[in-house]
Amino acid sequence: MLIEGVFAAVTTPFYPHERVYFRKIEANMARYSRSLLAGMVVLGSTGEAIMLDDAESRDVLQASAEATAPEKVLIAGVGRESVGATLALAEAAAGARYDAVLVRPPSYYAGQLTKAAVLNYFRSVADQSPLPVILYNIPKCVPYQIPIEVIAELAGHPNIIGIKDSSGSVERIQAAVELTRNAPRRTVTVTPLFEAATARMLAAPAEPDPTLVRAEVLAAGAGAAARSGTGTTTVATPTRAKTRSREVGFQVLAGSGSSMLPSLEAGACGAILAFAAFAPQACQEIYLAWKDHDPKLAADKQQRIAGANNRIAGSLGIAGVKYACDFNGFYGGRPRAPLLGLTAEEKAEVERLLAEIRN
Repeated sequence: MLIEGVFAAVTTPFYPHERVYFRKIEANMARYSRSLLAGMVVLGSTGEAIMLDDAESRDVLQASAEATAPEKVLIAGVGRESVGATLALAEAAAGARYDAVLVRPPSYYAGQLTKAAVLNYFRSVADQSPLPVILYNIPKCVPYQIPIEVIAELAGHPNIIGIKDSSGSVERIQAAVELTRNAPRRTVTVTPLFEAATARMLAAPAEPDPTLVRAEVLAAGAGAAARSGTGTTTVATPTRAKTRSREVGFQVLAGSGSSMLPSLEAGACGAILAFAAFAPQACQEIYLAWKDHDPKLAADKQQRIAGANNRIAGSLGIAGVKYACDFNGFYGGRPRAPLLGLTAEEKAEVERLLAEIRN
């Protein structure tokens, strides 16, 4: 699966009484689908995955997938404390036609996560997962940082395709890129423009070709054709999405909006960002300028969001991201308890930081 570009780490909106607000999820996913984002990550850290039970998680995955345009890559956060629970959610994601799963390390027994235990966990998940696995390094939330040498070993697994590294360390990004450079390459299905061909795109029913072709009159319509004086008619023929192949290696994605550009310059193929949940265009502009080999413009665009990202996504966390979504026209709302919403002063600060970063 191709996972390059910018991905939004989306939120999970709740009613005031904390039930999942599915209509707002659908509205958010539909709006993200109209952006230039490569795709979305559902039930990652920004999605408060740890706050949802398994039934809610499955329902959120399903609702999000149904509201998403078929050309957007969908990644499901499925990390749980056990291999079995992680695989159960991965099966649900596959049933909803997600493209890959994002798997964090277990956290409760972090003190006992030896190298052998971590390798066993991720390999056991990858061996049985119906979807490609993306490793998730998130030391801010999980009191364990996946060692670079472990990443290098796991990169050789045929069903582990990449990593999201949210450490904020460009040095780690560069080291991961370098140590996985010789990982086995995979042949993936892409569009004629070499963009990702998603599971929902490939599963979509054939659409009529807009170019009408001439065909012999079907037997059932022969009489009508004869009365009209013609022996042929025009019919639409169904066609499926055209695809081609592309080779990719182990794919490294950044998880910090503040260091997105230097991460790309260090070899990352994209980024999964909380900042993109409320300002996808601002994040996409960095990526596009970098792709266009315009370093000055890319640096300007990176500097534009750096301070806001550090404060909103970094310091204020989930509550900050959710209020920023509300301010920029998406649905955020309050986080689930025990997390608290922002104070009036913090809301005013978010509004000041985003005054020039609107969508």
